[in-house]
Amino acid sequence: MLVLTRKTDEAIKIGDDIEITVLGISGDQIKLGISAPKQIEIHRKEVYLSIQEENNAAAHSSLDMLKALSDQLKK
Repeated sequence: MLVLTRKTDEAIKIGDDIEITVLGISGDQIKLGISAPKQIEIHRKEVYLSIQEENNAAAHSSLDMLKALSDQLKK
């Protein structure tokens, strides 16, 4: 993991297209601004993990439905 120290209004670049700027610091929280192309999805980690869980559950239930349909067609 790369660890960087930044102050308010300082930024980091990720590749050519992504810039993360520290907009403010208050107590133990920081406010970040992220500039990235629109096709790049940006989520808080807990939201990203929730999306992944939902996608996995949907894929699993789809497989279950396909198996059930296949079993019905075999009868």
